Amino acid sequence: MTLIWCNGQWLEPSDFRIAPTDRGLMHGLGLFETILAVDGHPVFAERHLARLALGCQRLGWPFGFPDARQTMAELAARNGFTSGRSRIRLNVTAGSGVMGDLTPGDDRLILMTAARAAEPPATTTANLSPFVRNERSAFAGLKSNSYAENPVALDHARRLGFEETVFLNTAGNLCEAATSNLFLVRNGTLLTPSPASGCLQGITRAVVIELAARLDIPCEEAALPAALIDEADEVFLTSSIRGVMGVSRFEQRALPAGPLTGQLRLAWNGEVHRECGE
Repeated sequence: MTLIWCNGQWLEPSDFRIAPTDRGLMHGLGLFETILAVDGHPVFAERHLARLALGCQRLGWPFGFPDARQTMAELAARNGFTSGRSRIRLNVTAGSGVMGDLTPGDDRLILMTAARAAEPPATTTANLSPFVRNERSAFAGLKSNSYAENPVALDHARRLGFEETVFLNTAGNLCEAATSNLFLVRNGTLLTPSPASGCLQGITRAVVIELAARLDIPCEEAALPAALIDEADEVFLTSSIRGVMGVSRFEQRALPAGPLTGQLRLAWNGEVHRECGE
């Protein structure tokens, strides 16, 4: 673990403390963002902060962090991540309090850590998860610390030889992958599950939708029946750290490298470079 930032202080990991009664620790009552940094520059930081602020608003929590982008850059620099790719995690916990009361405790944490990030793969493999997303959950659409079902689902997929896994929701429609958003291409049109599916509205997802409009690629956010993924010409996933990744195999079906996936991956990389002032 590298040097961390917590509630305005720079700390060694050995000096970090969390209250054993923090509801983020006890119940997963917290929110987080994972931000890509390239050569020490946080990418799409304002978008991540805006999503975190909206999540806090849903829970009735105040959130203000006017120097967040500068603090992220300083965190990367202090940890020696001024070249290459790194991952910054920004976490907000509820702090101590009474069960059934969401009021943030005086000991709540706003915490940032940094770690080296590997170069992203161009493609990945995925299966259909036996577990489902609940689109009517109180936490649907929030990037919540209540995250354990994702590694459990990923572990199940990896035991079967896949790198990612795709969830349906309780209505039987496509929702998202464990750590990424889902896109299909069919007859030249981009399709992605709508927010009503229960999916997280990912930052890269939003950027790709904007890029598609700029590139005159038709794009629809809709309720997508599960069978559509077997009829898609291309399938790709998006995440903040890995960007746009083509799915080269879904279940036992091999998928060719698709032209729209490649075009959007290239465009996303261009946006990242622009964010970093290159």
